[in-house]
Parts: sequence; structure tokens; C-alpha cells
Amino acid sequence: MAEASFWTNPDRESRIQELKRLKSQLGPQLDLSRECQELIGMLDITEESDVRSLKHIEEESAHLTQRVDALEFQKLLCGPNDRNSVVFSINAGAGGTESCDWVAILLRMYTRWAEQNGYRVEIVDRLMGEEAGIKNVTLLIEGDFAYGYLKSENGVHRLVRISPFDSNKRRHTSFASVEVIPEVNDDIKIDVKEADIRVDVFRSGGKGGQGVNTTDSAVRITHIPSGLVVQCQNERSQIKNRATAMKVLKSRLFELEMKKRMAAAEKNYNEKQEIAWGSQIRSYVLHPYNMVKDHRTDYETSNATRVLEGDLKDFFVAYLKMQAEERGAG
Repeated sequence: MAEASFWTNPDRESRIQELKRLKSQLGPQLDLSRECQELIGMLDITEESDVRSLKHIEEESAHLTQRVDALEFQKLLCGPNDRNSVVFSINAGAGGTESCDWVAILLRMYTRWAEQNGYRVEIVDRLMGEEAGIKNVTLLIEGDFAYGYLKSENGVHRLVRISPFDSNKRRHTSFASVEVIPEVNDDIKIDVKEADIRVDVFRSGGKGGQGVNTTDSAVRITHIPSGLVVQCQNERSQIKNRATAMKVLKSRLFELEMKKRMAAAEKNYNEKQEIAWGSQIRSYVLHPYNMVKDHRTDYETSNATRVLEGDLKDFFVAYLKMQAEERGAG
């Protein structure tokens, strides 16, 4: 950046972003190293009889340990798209109204996780169930490492519970699929030609007449070559809805291209199950006992309520460690 030619380089913005990324990774390590040295120095000059100072050092040491653990965990987020925001979709599966309600529960769970961890959540599109719940919903979850954490959620989620919709109080099983796609960064060029898309506008609507706009502000974009369809009706502005829909479309096209490139490599992993009904990645059992179990990592907990309130960290850690072990074995 000190070179005179830097500011005439067309790639300067990507270089600046790369510098910021490296500083954000290196900065916390340097800060921790400095603070550890300061704490060691303080301990060296503290008398054994100085109980108050020793207590302060103990508290600071515990705090530093937590930060070191968090930094160690972040090392597991080393995938090429792990730092990206995500396009996050939840779709109801087998189970009718039960599954629509399960989608609503999952939406609340992931929204609470995002809010608790400082991520911004924007609902791009939502189709309500006929009786209750949500048939499908698409979100943008924006923030550093959103994809790195949430990529573990990609797949089918199974719920077992006593149905609140069954007057006979019978146990029901519901399914919902979660799709997690990294949002395309500005430095990744996805060329979408105007001739390749069809844009339709329509009025946003909600069940019972709620949220109905008086103008055709909702936007549906069809990418003709791939057949991909995305829509956005979150904003009252047609321009904003189109911009958001294009962002989602580019992310889906990027994911489609990545899947094509990885198709040959995936054939080598016979143990990898196809994401389909009946091949759930995680089960949430609320009756006759409480348990949430991930079938890939075998991690489980009996505190289902805590998980549904957004406490997903242990599942993320188990999945990322499993990935790290697979990379090491490979």
C-alpha cells in the first residue's frame, strides 16, 4: 500500500479488505500475548500475602483463558467461505401443519442464536402455512463467520413431540430441511446477464390481509438457464426488493457452481448421506424424554429447551472438530 502505484491498481479495494481481514485475525492474538506477559509480570512482583492482588490476577487469568479458548475455536473456521454471511432457508417437509409449526420453531431458534451472538437477521421471503406455522422462509444472516458456524445446520432436522394440534395428544414426527449458502462476496464476480433473467413484480401479502402493500413492490426473479427462482417481499420498495433478490440469486448461482466443481470429489466420500427425507442430521425429541442428538457427530444433550432457545455452540464445536479430524485423516 506504500507503493505509489497502489492507488491506481483496480484491485486495491480487495487488497484493503484482505489487510483488514488479516489484521482482525492477528490483532486478537497480539493483544492476548501482550496481556499474558503483563499478567506474568504482575504475578512476579506480587507478594504471597497480597491476597487482594492475587485474587485480581486469578480473575484476569480466567478471563484470558476464556479468550484463548475462543481464539482456538476460531481456528477451526478455516474454510474458504467461513467468514461470509449466509443465505439461510428452512422448508417444511413431511408432516403437514406439524412440519410448518416445526419450521416456525426452527426460525425462532436460529434467530435467537443470531441475536445472542451479534448477527443481523433479515427475512427475505416467507410463506405462511395454511393453518399454522411457516411453509418456507429465507433469511439473510449477516456478520463475520456466520457461514462458518451455520454450515453445520445444512440438512434435515427431525422433531418428535406430543402434537399441540392433535386433540388425542398423540406423538408426532415432523421434518424440516435447512439450506445454508455462503453469501457471495463483492470480490467474487458472478455475471448475471439481463437476458438470462425474468423479473416479475406482485403485491406482498400476509395471512388474513395483514401486511398487504398497495403497490406491486414484491419481486420474483427467475434465472432461465439454471431454473433458479428467488423472490423478496420484505421491503415496500421494489428497488430494494430487487437488489436483495439479486443478492440471493448470485449466492445460489455461486453455490450451484461450487456443487458442480465438488461433484467428482464427493464421489470419494461414500459415507456422506444425501440430504433427503429420512436421512436427518439431527433429532429433537421432546417426548417421551428430552434429547437433541446430532447423528453425524453423536453429540447429544438432554437440555432440549436450552437448544431451542438458541444455545447451539456445542453442536457447532462438535461438527467443526469432526471436520478438522477428517481433514487431518485425509
